[in-house]
Amino acid sequence: MPLLTIHHKTEYRYNRPVAFGEHRIMLRPRDGHDLRVLDSQLDISPTPMSLHWIHDVFGNSVAIANFDERADRVIFDWHVTVEHNPVEEFALTPDDPAYFYPFVYDDDEFPDLVQYTTPQYTDPDGEIAEWARGFLDEDAPTPTYKILSGMTHGIREQFKYRKRHELGTQHPLDTLQSGTGTCRDYALFMIEALRQLGIAARFVSGYIFVPEDIEQRHVGGGSTHAWVQVYLPSAGWIEFDPTNGIVGTRDLIRVAVARDPRQAIPLHGVYIGSAGAFEAMDVNIKVVSDDQDSDLDMEAEVS
Repeated sequence: MPLLTIHHKTEYRYNRPVAFGEHRIMLRPRDGHDLRVLDSQLDISPTPMSLHWIHDVFGNSVAIANFDERADRVIFDWHVTVEHNPVEEFALTPDDPAYFYPFVYDDDEFPDLVQYTTPQYTDPDGEIAEWARGFLDEDAPTPTYKILSGMTHGIREQFKYRKRHELGTQHPLDTLQSGTGTCRDYALFMIEALRQLGIAARFVSGYIFVPEDIEQRHVGGGSTHAWVQVYLPSAGWIEFDPTNGIVGTRDLIRVAVARDPRQAIPLHGVYIGSAGAFEAMDVNIKVVSDDQDSDLDMEAEVS
């Protein structure tokens, strides 16, 4: 099974020593049948007074750090190695209850899914709903896969990806009207479009591995990534990456799932000092396979 190593380093710099409030760190991948954490190490400087781990309301692993000293920088240095076994792209058969849309969720499951089927953002003129209905066949039930695949590739083809340095995720209507966004914006927009159709969808935060042979086709490498999970009866939670047109978990390393992007922020904290004390933030992320590591070691030995 492929081994992937992730190095995620974040450094906050200040022009004078400041104090630090609580920091919440959501970087540990979610273990499952397709992903297993083999080794991990989190180094923080200055050393926190306390560091403990919890599971949040969605079952994500969260480290909580508290500090008792002042400094002009704080560094979070995370190394993790995972065994990644991507599942094959899913396929529904005509016997599956969700083969055609519309379909009905099981009475026992729906109470746990209702939060994921209910739109969370305003759509006063029905623009998002209209966009979503554009993937439905007018005169007959639509194969559900056709809707999901159509949206995934439609966003990638219709919208222009751009990095945005502002905090947070833009409103789905802004993404639709501007035709631009980041991976987090794309994911939230697709989630809201699916919810307009009553399809359960949630937000996923994590990393993307960009193999050298397809690096021209993948975007989002070198930073945290975001995509969508959709729940289908009999199929469970299925991954869709509208930024790269990926269906399934190929090249995707899941870290956190949430109802809303604001609940899956990789690193969040505060400093205590003047507003002008903050100087800069540097984030460096690298995801490599064990094969790439071996190639790099061989190159080093040769040189």
